[in-house]
Amino acid sequence: MPIRAILWDVDDTLFDYTGSDRAGVLRHLEAEGLLSRYESAERALGLWRSVMEAQYARFTAGELGFREHRRERARAFLGLPLGDSEADAWFGRYVRHYEACWTLFPDARPALDALAPHLRQAVLSNASTAHQKRKLRTLGIHRRFERVVGADRLGCAKPAAEAFLTVCARLRLPPGEVAYVGDQLDGDAVGARDAGLCGVWLDRAGGEDVPLPDGVRRIGGLAELPGLLRRVNGFGAPSTFG
Repeated sequence: MPIRAILWDVDDTLFDYTGSDRAGVLRHLEAEGLLSRYESAERALGLWRSVMEAQYARFTAGELGFREHRRERARAFLGLPLGDSEADAWFGRYVRHYEACWTLFPDARPALDALAPHLRQAVLSNASTAHQKRKLRTLGIHRRFERVVGADRLGCAKPAAEAFLTVCARLRLPPGEVAYVGDQLDGDAVGARDAGLCGVWLDRAGGEDVPLPDGVRRIGGLAELPGLLRRVNGFGAPSTFG
């Protein structure tokens, strides 16, 4: 089957989440007078990242809602029993710094431009739909996508096959005609492969020592994506925007 559409992950795939988050956290902690509490900025960032990963896992598992997971991140990072309004306010101040640092990876827009004449494009993210739509709008690329779908609109999250298959159904394409590109080997590429899509792992860190599962493709940057898709089986349907 020809590849007719590409589904994108957003964070750390098109959008430099890690870089934006790092810069935003450091600005936030400095503004809050908290940075000096830690041995180093890297120690503070390490705690922030571990708290984020733990609470985000609870969110994707359906244990917490999106706002509540943010509250739990604030409480766990500070080690304080903050009330909901206090946690919302503290995390909201971080969000303002973080959003001021939002940026795309340099290879994101050129890849979207190169693929637009040949493939339909959409987004499947584990973050909330409204949040990702606003992010893509702020970054100036929201018009590139036919659909932007978050886990909150699906009732499940990647790597569940249902998440991938539901979006394929909404595009009215069989999974074998859709490629999924994301930065997580298991959650993105392997999950997509298991659902019948063409799973593409964006390995920006260059983890050549990581064994590549059968049926998964690996690229080191988005500039490699058009060539990879041509090698898979050529481009399929033209864009259906409009």
